[in-house]
Amino acid sequence: MRIIGTMRALDETRGAVRVEDVYETDIDDLWQACTAPERLARWLAEVSGDAREGGTVHAVFTSTWSGPARIDVCDAPHHLLLTTEPGTDDEAQIEAWLTAEGPRTKLVVEERGLPVGSLPFHGAGWQVHLEDLARSLASDGPAHVGGWSAQTAAPAWHARWTELTPEYHEAAVG
Repeated sequence: MRIIGTMRALDETRGAVRVEDVYETDIDDLWQACTAPERLARWLAEVSGDAREGGTVHAVFTSTWSGPARIDVCDAPHHLLLTTEPGTDDEAQIEAWLTAEGPRTKLVVEERGLPVGSLPFHGAGWQVHLEDLARSLASDGPAHVGGWSAQTAAPAWHARWTELTPEYHEAAVG
């Protein structure tokens, strides 16, 4: 099994996960898939609220994470920075960079500020999210037909996450 993520400690208690992949679509289409609420709902999260730079949205991820995220940077179509649960002890940053590679686009996602002990769980989760994005782009539709909620993960997401988590536990934290 191939993992596409890396994990690193930022200090004794907090760390970061980073995943990246290349998609068979142009940068503008991938940007829309990563920022437009109707496209995000196909693979990552249901998002509502003020979806512009400086605004705050509420997201319910396929993984069941639910909460507020402030949009700190929205530099279309290359860079997005969100702060999740701003102003709390659980505050973290999710940052995405998109780079055109000919007709394809590279996506790098990094989440920082996570508890070091939970990095393997987040690494596996982000890998599944990026795999779901690839499926959504290929079908031009939803990656999860059964839906999800803040209490129940998307079944296919959860099954793949369960499969990947041991691989991330075995991977070294840098």
